[in-house]
Amino acid sequence: MASAASSTAPAVTTETAKGSAHAVAPLRAGQGISFFLRRLHSLTGVIPVGAFLVEHILISNSTAISGPDAYARQVSFLANLPLVFFLELFGIWLPIAFHALYGFYIWYRGEGNVAEYPWTGNWMYTAQRWTGGIAFAYIAWHTWTMRFTGIDLHAYPNASFGKVQAEVFETPMFLFYVVGLIAASWHFAYGIWLFCAKWGIVSGEKARKRFLILCLAFFFVLTGAGLASLASFRSRPQQPIESGTAAMNKITGNR
Repeated sequence: MASAASSTAPAVTTETAKGSAHAVAPLRAGQGISFFLRRLHSLTGVIPVGAFLVEHILISNSTAISGPDAYARQVSFLANLPLVFFLELFGIWLPIAFHALYGFYIWYRGEGNVAEYPWTGNWMYTAQRWTGGIAFAYIAWHTWTMRFTGIDLHAYPNASFGKVQAEVFETPMFLFYVVGLIAASWHFAYGIWLFCAKWGIVSGEKARKRFLILCLAFFFVLTGAGLASLASFRSRPQQPIESGTAAMNKITGNR
């Protein structure tokens, strides 16, 4: 999941009720392991999970706009990084698993109050929780199908464009990807704002409002780049994805 930097719901105060639409409660001191886990949850939402999301959407997937060859080169570059398995394990899979599972725990322990107090901050809080759940399902599915099923893209990077393409050509899967992309982009972009507000990186009401505008703009950049990539997969001719076919033998140099 992308960042779920807020560990508790926005505090319900008299000041908030009078119209402070984006009030954010200060970080609670907490005690012992709970304090450590909440801090770790907040940090992993930005680094490394958020950094992975930015790389995946704005760099790797965006190369699909330039066509199958450019996309294959990017997949090959990532697949040939030193100790790539451990980079994925400790830089992607475990941080995402921790951030998601602890985020679900926080959500379970939280008390939603949108119906009772329907101002903007509470709707933002609820949207952050739901987009986190959707983003987790999207990332888990995408990682499983692309990394662990079918043809091994680390061994056959030239099949990567076709493998993604085969999924998004199906309208239900394409819509799932669109919803997952929007959810992940929102969760991370608004999560950055929550993180900076909670940790005191951005302080003061005016500064927070300006920074929120920047985060919303970042959400549209992520979403726009992701949608452009998805459109590229659907607009190009179907690429080969199965090893052993004549097309794949030509690509991989096998006879």
